[in-house]
Amino acid sequence: MSESLKTSSDVALETSIPEAGAPLESILCTEELQRRPSRPPDYEKESQALVKLASALADSPSTIFQTLAETILKITQSDSAGLSLLTKDGKKPHVEGQRFYWPAICGMWNPHVGGGTPRNFGPCGDVLDQNRTLLFTHFERRYPYLMPVSPAAEECLLVPFHVDGKAVGTIWGILHSNRRKFDAEDDRVMASLGKFASSAYQAWMHIEELKVQVAEREKVEAEVRQLASGLEAKIRRLVEANVVGIVMWNLDGAITEANEAFLHMVQYEQDELASGRVRWTDLTPAEWRECDYWAIAQLKKTGVFYPFEKEFFRKDGSRVPILLGGALFEGSRNEGVAFVLDLTEQKRAENALRRSEAFLAEGQRLGLIGSYAWRVATGEITWSDELYRIFGFEIGVPVTLELIRTRVHPEDHPLYDKMLEEAQKGGKDFEWQYRLLMPDHAIKYLHAVAHASRDRGELEYIASIQDVTERRRSQEALDKARLELAHVARVMSLGTLTASITHEIRQPLAAAVTDAKTCSRWLSRDEPDVAEAREANSRLINDLTKTSEIITRISSLYKKSPPQRELVNVNEIVEEMIALLRAEARAHSISVQSDLASDLPRVSADRIQLQQLLMNLMINGIDSMKDLGVPGKLTIRSGENESGQVLISIEDTGVGIKPGQAEEIFTAFVTSKAQGTGMGLTICRSIIESHGGQIWATQNSARGATFQFTLPIEQTEEKVA
Repeated sequence: MSESLKTSSDVALETSIPEAGAPLESILCTEELQRRPSRPPDYEKESQALVKLASALADSPSTIFQTLAETILKITQSDSAGLSLLTKDGKKPHVEGQRFYWPAICGMWNPHVGGGTPRNFGPCGDVLDQNRTLLFTHFERRYPYLMPVSPAAEECLLVPFHVDGKAVGTIWGILHSNRRKFDAEDDRVMASLGKFASSAYQAWMHIEELKVQVAEREKVEAEVRQLASGLEAKIRRLVEANVVGIVMWNLDGAITEANEAFLHMVQYEQDELASGRVRWTDLTPAEWRECDYWAIAQLKKTGVFYPFEKEFFRKDGSRVPILLGGALFEGSRNEGVAFVLDLTEQKRAENALRRSEAFLAEGQRLGLIGSYAWRVATGEITWSDELYRIFGFEIGVPVTLELIRTRVHPEDHPLYDKMLEEAQKGGKDFEWQYRLLMPDHAIKYLHAVAHASRDRGELEYIASIQDVTERRRSQEALDKARLELAHVARVMSLGTLTASITHEIRQPLAAAVTDAKTCSRWLSRDEPDVAEAREANSRLINDLTKTSEIITRISSLYKKSPPQRELVNVNEIVEEMIALLRAEARAHSISVQSDLASDLPRVSADRIQLQQLLMNLMINGIDSMKDLGVPGKLTIRSGENESGQVLISIEDTGVGIKPGQAEEIFTAFVTSKAQGTGMGLTICRSIIESHGGQIWATQNSARGATFQFTLPIEQTEEKVA
């Protein structure tokens, strides 16, 4: 490992610890992280990231750290991402390491890969000391040796990284500007990725260790077989070499000779062996004697017994797992030689591998995520236990493409068949969603992501399938609750406008009554004036039509129906809401003005939801001005932004927004009104996000605030006047 961090300006970190700068508390904003507005979880992207990590383990396990860094960079939209691992040798993680080593970095800090920081003074060390996620801002103010590192870190989110249950490092993401801030979703996703990568890394390490042990075992076994078939001189040489345990024995149970390797294995000395106290029958636990009877039967029949596993007692009463194989001496029917291989380390590695596999299986069970491998050429399919449970099949039943298909919902058979066809000829990564129809007629919703790879030239898929039924039901329940809440909010808002709405309706009705009387008077003359009566009747019809339009607009807001998307003219909805709220504004000496683009494109949206959105924002503007004692002005503008989206702004001259609350006001139950619920702006944000847009608020330079939101435009939609 490099003993110092080399920056882009070739500045080295001193091995001594520099004097601390600012206090740790002054650069931490971890508690603020949980209060920040958090983007909704993107489980599809997260599933894709986990599949990518699993694929890296399958294709090239040694790159798991670099793949993890790249995944963190992408999924958190960081500027830099990487890992810091404690190490003693500069290569493998070790909890007793005194320095951190950076094995993988991507993004703007990539030139610093291979560098490191001190264990006992640095951000990574603070994370391990507290054993929790920490969010730093400008950490160079506390750790001066980071000042030369370029570019500087605006924010750095560090999450502990564990191996074998011990925190041996951190994974981190860095923002080098204030274009965005980390949120709680970044924390959750990084922790999830770190756990998965840690488990995958441990599994790989155990597999590598097991490969080495198996290779050594095979090598020794080959040597022993060759020596056992040779001359006694070669056997003697092996005995004295102490590569493996070698014993001379007889079928009466005695061990007549043994090398130091064997005696060390069972904790006896040469003088104890010479006294006849060490017998293989006494060393064998009762439950393994059946295996000995089988070996003796082989010896009597063929002169050799093939290697098998068993246990021996040590002198202290503990047990040692061994591999035992041997043969009778040529011409003898009672004496022979055997090799004894200590399997303690191999068993430890196998147990560790089983624990790792159990951990992964439990993670799949908790996450309702199954996995499988499919070799396209042979049709061979391997399923995880959790995938058997998801499909409702008995674990271990041979799986074929036809058996998978029996559970697929009949309506999704065309989708399933097309997926198989594309997979067999394409060899590309893909993902899809489909349904299962279970024997009890219950329906499950699945989300699958598959990665294509090649093993010795043959196409193979590794896939992750997640049961998202509960998530879908939860989302449907949440959508229903949001719909109910939005309806209640509309009704409450209309309730506060009762006087204004009554006034809006009373005016055309009063005019209609006057016109009706006038029409009647013109017709009741001795010589009816039909022309004047017709004109009065025309005014009557216009007034009643206006009344009907007002009632229709109000009635639509009272409706409780599921969202229905259609192409709508946003300007038209703006004008409807201005007409509905003009009397309310006038009652408080507030003028309402509009500046609407004449060539604004239509958008695909739910008309009632956009009406509620505009009504909430306009009522907020009116409420912020009505108690100031001076005339106010509400201005609504429409147009297109630089990205080609519809942009609507509602500007008022009211009390404005308190410093630092521009984001907080969109949080549920946050309100500055004495009788407010704090849900109006939350509903507005929910409506906009469901339409694929954004909403934000800014303080005006003079007085008041401006609320703006965007709506995506259909690319093929023509502009309307």
